[in-house]
Amino acid sequence: MSETIDDRAHYAAAASVARDLAALPGVRAVALGGSQASGRADAQSDLDLYCYADPVPDAEARRKLVTARAASDHAEIDNRWFEPGDEWLDRCGLGLDVMWRDPAWIEDRVAATMDRHEAQLGYSTAFVFNVATARPLHDPSGWYAALQARARAPYPDALARKICAHNGPMLRGARCSFLEQLTLAGARADAVASNHRAAAFLASWFDMLFAANRTLHPGEKRLLEHVRVMRLDTPPDHEDTIEAFLAAIPTERVPLAHALADGIEALVARRLGGAG
Repeated sequence: MSETIDDRAHYAAAASVARDLAALPGVRAVALGGSQASGRADAQSDLDLYCYADPVPDAEARRKLVTARAASDHAEIDNRWFEPGDEWLDRCGLGLDVMWRDPAWIEDRVAATMDRHEAQLGYSTAFVFNVATARPLHDPSGWYAALQARARAPYPDALARKICAHNGPMLRGARCSFLEQLTLAGARADAVASNHRAAAFLASWFDMLFAANRTLHPGEKRLLEHVRVMRLDTPPDHEDTIEAFLAAIPTERVPLAHALADGIEALVARRLGGAG
């Protein structure tokens, strides 16, 4: 991350919150993740703090901490729509998003990916990327440093193959593939179903792209930008095809989906010699 004045101010704000979080019982480590850690923050970015605790401090203790720091009474404590978390606008003027994680759970997620080579439909290595790229703010025992070293280990060839073998048939080939579902949605002119399956199709497509490049998946935001910055090996004209795919009406998406599948399948075959 470039050390501009804003970067230093954001880091100082994150470190201040981390000190307060570290004082809560059970907290083992706090790390700054998201765009602030990767150096791609913009004016809309908040501070994403990942707090590893066993057990997670009770909601009332966390509410007291947030109340002392928040600029308004619009904080959300213990929301559970994604990972358990607390969100508020801090008096420093930045939005805070604190996500609470069980240390044993994240250890298992890293092991599942890096050791057991388990694949998902989309985002297979995103948790590992999060651990690998976050900036530790509190880690007195060195537990997070050890976890981060495991996440930063060389990308296993077997993992790349498993991800592509798992996602490839759902992209195109399986009876229930995303492309088959896009075809049905197009025949029915069902825009809602088409958009839903288009998102799933692209999630698997990008999962295969990052795996074929043996690169950890950076998550769901600004993926084309990540691909450019990482200088990944990509199918020809992938950006134009993706933009056309997203803009197309349901009846026009199918040939574009086939073009995207052609490109990623050829890339996987070239880089991995086939997957499986």
